[in-house]
Amino acid sequence: MDFTRDIYRGSLSLFTDLYQLTMAYAYWKEGIAEKESVFNLFFRENPFHGGYTITCGLGYVIDFLNHFSFSPADLEFIRQLENPNGTRMFDKAFTDYLGKMEFCCDIDAIPEGRAVFPNEPLVRVRGPILQAQLIESALLNMINYQSLVATKAARISEAAHGEKVLEFGLRRAQGIDGALCASRAAYIGGCSATSNVMAGRLFEIPVAGTHAHSWVMAFDHEIDSFKSYARHLPDNCIFLIDTYDTIQGVKNAMEVGKILEAQDKHLIGVRIDSGDLAYFSNEVRRLLDEGGFEKTLIVASNNLDEYLVASLQEQQSAIDIWGIGTKLVTGFDQPALGGVYKLAAIKNGSGWDYKIKLSEQAAKINNPGVQQVRRFFKGGVFVADMIYDININVEITQVIIDPVDHTRRKNINATKFEDLLVPIFRSGTAVYQQPDIHTIRDRVKIELSQLDQSIKRLVNPHQYSVGLEKNLYDLKTELVLNLRKLK
Repeated sequence: MDFTRDIYRGSLSLFTDLYQLTMAYAYWKEGIAEKESVFNLFFRENPFHGGYTITCGLGYVIDFLNHFSFSPADLEFIRQLENPNGTRMFDKAFTDYLGKMEFCCDIDAIPEGRAVFPNEPLVRVRGPILQAQLIESALLNMINYQSLVATKAARISEAAHGEKVLEFGLRRAQGIDGALCASRAAYIGGCSATSNVMAGRLFEIPVAGTHAHSWVMAFDHEIDSFKSYARHLPDNCIFLIDTYDTIQGVKNAMEVGKILEAQDKHLIGVRIDSGDLAYFSNEVRRLLDEGGFEKTLIVASNNLDEYLVASLQEQQSAIDIWGIGTKLVTGFDQPALGGVYKLAAIKNGSGWDYKIKLSEQAAKINNPGVQQVRRFFKGGVFVADMIYDININVEITQVIIDPVDHTRRKNINATKFEDLLVPIFRSGTAVYQQPDIHTIRDRVKIELSQLDQSIKRLVNPHQYSVGLEKNLYDLKTELVLNLRKLK
């Protein structure tokens, strides 16, 4: 399915920052628009002070690039843009160039649902520098947010110890697109279903939900609201029991549950949305079991996140299903992943000129080269990741060096490995067969099972070993020293 086309039904080529257009114009005027370049998209820190990140958003990127072209309306808008002094910003010849342009970049990327780490290229773009520049903002937008939410969902799902997690965040998400992206990413990260019906249709995600307090309040008595709901939806009865009094609420739910049983139906569950969830879930469980409703599930919501879920698990709450909303779809308490997109190489004849940006902060000096990530395994567990340049011969057993701290080095004593970036586009044509969303979600589970438990800790996780292959590290060091001599 073309997600972006189905949602927006039009050209998205103007989904960019103005400075991408001004740089593209300057490349064109300079005569280097077609110069071959390489850009890498990566992030510098795992979100939520965690030990890993889950890749997500590539599906959107593929759809976007499959339809990347400027419509007549796009070009007319660009023609009308003005400089601060009122003159036209762009020549008509430039917009004519954009109108005839055909996307022809090579894209390599780490597929959705993989565990990744700081400084690793998630997407590598190779092609004319003008085209590679124009798609920067869109790629960052699509990868950053969805990877953030998928990672949050994975953390919450891990804390839930395999129990179902439902995404209830539609009403608190940042706009329509934010809600849809969040539902997709949350499902990929591990949620079992969403309350967002449009996301269910667009992405083939299971939809789930109960009823609101307003349903109960619309009746004079709580039990009457439950009876009415049971009459009209007898196969989908999960009652919200804390509108007035949680203990009385579960008693009313059980009374209606007996009516359902007489009809050969079943009280699926009850939901608690406030109060001491550890205490009330156990009290409700006791009452349900005593009343013969051992199979009735307890759903809990109320501003939950991975830390509260873990705490409630430690307190041996009787919660079976977790409803997570605000803190999932907003990526609380980190509103952005912070991914960046950096020029790493420009073709010079038959070779490459490698590029880096200097900074007083070592962490902000980007890694040069046409990068790939090699993941090493031992005993079915991830051992280390090596960032290397595909143009440099790499031995099977290598030393990796932390790009920020050269004293942190690791000898990799593993022969089994996998290169993570795979071909997505070749000469502007999609060559990657995108898996369905359920396969991607299953991949996340496999990835997390191959991470050491210490890396998945919510608090003070162990740092997974990622480093530059020694030859690439030496090349980067040489580039830094040479550039600093020129300053």
